[in-house]
Formats: sequence, structure tokens, C-alpha cells
Amino acid sequence: MRVEELVESFQGVGFQSIEIAQAAQTMVKMKKASAKIYLTFTANMVTSGLRGFFAQLIRLGMADVIVTTAGSIEEDVMKATGERFIIGTYSADDIELHEKGTNRVGNLYITNESYCNFESLMLPILERLYKKKARWPVSEMLREIGLGLKDKDSILYQAAKHNVPIFCPGITDGAVGFHLFMFQQKHKDFVVDVVEDFKNILLSSSQDDIKGMISLGGGISKHHAILSCLLNGGLDYAVYMTTARQESGSMSGATTREAKSWGKIKDDSDAVTVIGDVSITFPLAMIKALEVLEREKLIKAG
Repeated sequence: MRVEELVESFQGVGFQSIEIAQAAQTMVKMKKASAKIYLTFTANMVTSGLRGFFAQLIRLGMADVIVTTAGSIEEDVMKATGERFIIGTYSADDIELHEKGTNRVGNLYITNESYCNFESLMLPILERLYKKKARWPVSEMLREIGLGLKDKDSILYQAAKHNVPIFCPGITDGAVGFHLFMFQQKHKDFVVDVVEDFKNILLSSSQDDIKGMISLGGGISKHHAILSCLLNGGLDYAVYMTTARQESGSMSGATTREAKSWGKIKDDSDAVTVIGDVSITFPLAMIKALEVLEREKLIKAG
């Protein structure tokens, strides 16, 4: 059985299975409509091991704009230069892990050594950027970093190669932000301009564009993309995938139905919300969509 057949069979299973099948259909529809696709995800999606899948989607033309968080950037650079995370358990002794210099993300471990290695990588990167110019909008800075990487499974590498902008409005919220801060202490004229980059994401689409969004998780990456699309007429297609619930009133838990009250998603849009672990639901829905699009010769090869 192909993944396409499996997910198609979910139509008759009920509960969230139906939503996964509908999400796959909406992904296919937005691509067939030549929509500008915004792919948003939080850092834990990169930690989970979906990093190479995201890079592949950029290469296949399934993402025209990416919005993510600072952890995604630093972990992409780490893995692009040989760092590997460790599969552990949720029930580990966290005090013992801390004493050993190991940090836990769910059932995955990242060592302090990985962050030390990241620090040694960032200084020459920032020195190279500073020699070119002192003021950088975030997306331009990330493109420049991507151009310096060689790992084909890197999100930054593939985005730079295929001219897909990566927006990270919360760039200071992580290790990468700390290194930007330290560098600025020695170079007071060095500025990473998030306001200028807000202009860039606003200009990434127009009222006339057909717009689609695939949002994994929530928070700032989800809202940054939605806000830019709201100001340009709203989304025509939307797929939300999250474990958060709408009862919290959070952006992460807000459904596609709620978004219509703001005009973020158009009244007649094709939109679906899937509740569940995104490391499972997203690959199933997207691979099903890719198999359909490949058969119909609607995705780029190579």
C-alpha cells in the first residue's frame, strides 16, 4: 500500500484521520491553484528530525516562503556541520542529564558540546557578514548564511539555492540571538533589522496573489505569516497542524474557523485543522500530496 492509498483510506476511519486526509487534499489544491505557499514551523519540528524533509519540500517547490523560530536556524546550522542529536526517553532523570551537560527536548537530547561547537561556527559567519555590510534584515542574513553551507539536507542551504526567503521574527530567542548580542558588543553598528524584514514579508505577496499556508505548531511563526497574508487580503487555502487546543485562546490552538473572524482566512477558503503530533500527521499528509502531485507532474524534479 502506498502512503497515498493509506491516507485516502482515512476518509472512512473518522475523527482526526478524516482531517489528515482533508489536509492532504488541501495541500494538493493549493499547489494546483499555483498558490504562494507559506510554510511555518516551530523549532521542535527541526529537532524532531523533519529537517531534511523540509529541505526536500523546498527543493520540490512546495514552499515559497518560510517562517520559523530561532531554534530552527541554530539547529539547522548545527546539523549541517555534523552535529547529531540523541534519541532518549521522556522519563529520563533530568537532574542527572544536567550534571552531564545534556539538554532534553521531549525524548531527544542535545549536548552542551553541540552548542559550544555552534558558538565557534557563528563568529566567523558573523565576521563575514559584517565585512559585507553592518545592517541586515533577518531574511537576507539567513540567505547569506545558507549560501555558505554545503549540506543538501539543510533548510538554509536549499532556501538560499531556490530563492525561498526564510523569516524569523524572533531571531534573538535562542543561542543564535545570544551570539548576535555578543557580536554587537564589539561592533556597535552591527544591526539585525526585524522591522525592515517585516516590510519584506508584507511585500512577499499581494492582494492579487492566491495564498496558501501550511502551519505546523503555532506561536510567532504561525502568526507572522498569517498577519502578512491578512494585510494582503487573507488566505485562500490553509492547513493548521498542532497539538494545542482552541480552549486556551492561544495562537497555537486557534483553528482555521477562528481565523475567519479576523479575515486572516477568506470566508470561502479551503481550510482544515488537524489536532495531533505533527511529527506523525504532517509526513503522512504531505507524502500523500506529493505522490498525487508527482503523478500529475506538478512538482519540480531534481
